[in-house]
Order: sequence, then C-alpha cells, then structure tokens
Amino acid sequence: MNQNQHEPETAVDADNSVAPRPPCKGDRGEGVISAAIAVLIMAFLGAAMWIGFQQMWKTTEATTNDKITQIGSE
Repeated sequence: MNQNQHEPETAVDADNSVAPRPPCKGDRGEGVISAAIAVLIMAFLGAAMWIGFQQMWKTTEATTNDKITQIGSE
C-alpha cells in the first residue's frame, strides 16, 4: 500500500458489527473557532452587563440625591 493512501479506521457498534469510520478531514482549527465564539459571547455578555450596571448606578444616584435633598429640606 502507498504511504499516502489511508484505509478508514473501523469501529465496533453496539451489536458488535464492524462499521467503517469516515476519515476526519477538515477538523483542523475546530477548537480555535469554538474558543473564538465563546470569547465573543462573553464579550457581548460583559458589554450588556456593563450597560445594565451603568443604568442601575444612574438610577440609584438620582434616587439617593432626591432623598438627600428631601432630608436636608425638612
């Protein structure tokens, strides 16, 4: 057999029959792509959380200032 030709590996199924396993071609970079997608999702979540935190902070600051003004005027 030529070195450049590969026979597909075989796998044993649950019923003990031997089924040919397709060669794994084109799986290179699969982990890198998955990691990049995970990083992008985390970046979007972080940005959304930061925007939510800023909104919450502004609301809390306004409420606190109103209460301080009310207490100071009594």
